[in-house]
Amino acid sequence: MLLATSNLSCHYGRIQALRDIDITVNEGELVALVGANGAGKTTLLRTISGIEPASGGSVQFDGNDITMASSDNRVKMGIVQVPEGRQIFGPMSVEDNLMLGGYTRTPAERTETLEQAYEMFPVLKMRRTSPAGTLSGGQQQMLAMSRALMARPRLLLLDEPSMGLAPLLVDEIFATVKKLRESGTTIFLVEQNAYMALAIADRGYVLEAGGIVLADTGPTLLANDKVKEAYLGI
Repeated sequence: MLLATSNLSCHYGRIQALRDIDITVNEGELVALVGANGAGKTTLLRTISGIEPASGGSVQFDGNDITMASSDNRVKMGIVQVPEGRQIFGPMSVEDNLMLGGYTRTPAERTETLEQAYEMFPVLKMRRTSPAGTLSGGQQQMLAMSRALMARPRLLLLDEPSMGLAPLLVDEIFATVKKLRESGTTIFLVEQNAYMALAIADRGYVLEAGGIVLADTGPTLLANDKVKEAYLGI
């Protein structure tokens, strides 16, 4: 077990955004979290990565309690998040964005991982000197994912990677996520496109109003009548 949360809660002032969240992610797994807008999906990722403080419960990573650890220390431990909306540094070049992602690694590791990123997404190599803000939406998502991979994550947190992308690009991004999982990267995927997420997930959770209401394998959740009605439009 690489990640585990126990009774995890998070508040924004008096508003409880997460309540008693228990999830696990085993090494090498792709685990999906699906739910409607406002359910608390992004808040859960931000609490795991240390951007939002937990107001109760705990976060365990590789057997260690990291509930009070800072976000930068969590990156050094191997927890790396691809944020919702990509949040690349638009005026900076593609390559500078990538190098920033590897700030915790040695120069040799950054060079090696940079070449791997360019091999995965050749268009980024072609545009490596261009301002990142001039890339298309799909290319920016590729950049955001590659920037995270520069840190050589043990756990990759993906927040809505398909948001705002055309269907063909969504297919390409999800194909990349599958390749990452097949290469051994452990992934916790938050996604509003429940069908796409659960179709590639080993296991999945359904989040409603800040709490987990369903948990099972990806295929089982896809076949669940409640999931079909609420998230798949069936």
